[in-house]
Amino acid sequence: MVCISTTIGFSMLSHAENTLLSQSNDQQKQWVGKPAPAFKLQDQNGKWHEASQYKGKWMVLYFYPKDNSPGCTQEANQFKALYPQFIKSNAVVLGVSLDDVQSHQKFSEKLGLPFPILADSNHQLADQFGIVRNLGIAKIAKRETFLVDPQGNIVYHYSSVNTQTHANQVLADIQKFSKK
Repeated sequence: MVCISTTIGFSMLSHAENTLLSQSNDQQKQWVGKPAPAFKLQDQNGKWHEASQYKGKWMVLYFYPKDNSPGCTQEANQFKALYPQFIKSNAVVLGVSLDDVQSHQKFSEKLGLPFPILADSNHQLADQFGIVRNLGIAKIAKRETFLVDPQGNIVYHYSSVNTQTHANQVLADIQKFSKK
């Protein structure tokens, strides 16, 4: 009896893992090869940014839930530490959350961020990617990243992000894709 229930348990776990992997692969396939959505958003300094101005460069669009939260701070600091290497790899890093310009300004100044963080307070870009999470009275962007090639096409969608290693993973992928 123990053997049967253990086998069933492993079978159910295996099915759950396969379902999660399949969902992740489906999310990846949904975006890869498609043009990045057009956008026009302000950064922490009130400067406007549009997707079209980054043609010819790799574009890292990393979405994060909330300014000044522990995970978002950690992720921003990882991108900050590697930012010179992103520049050398012909890449622009753009952080994006649903927070407003003023919140981004305080967050950016506190961390000394060298790259733009875009205020998507009307959910313009996050809605296009389908990554707005409704938390009852508040809405946040899910922690996901889209890697856009110099021609403006999405080459990778990171639907699962580890805030400690993500920036390094994205940089390694840019270098890998650049060699193809």
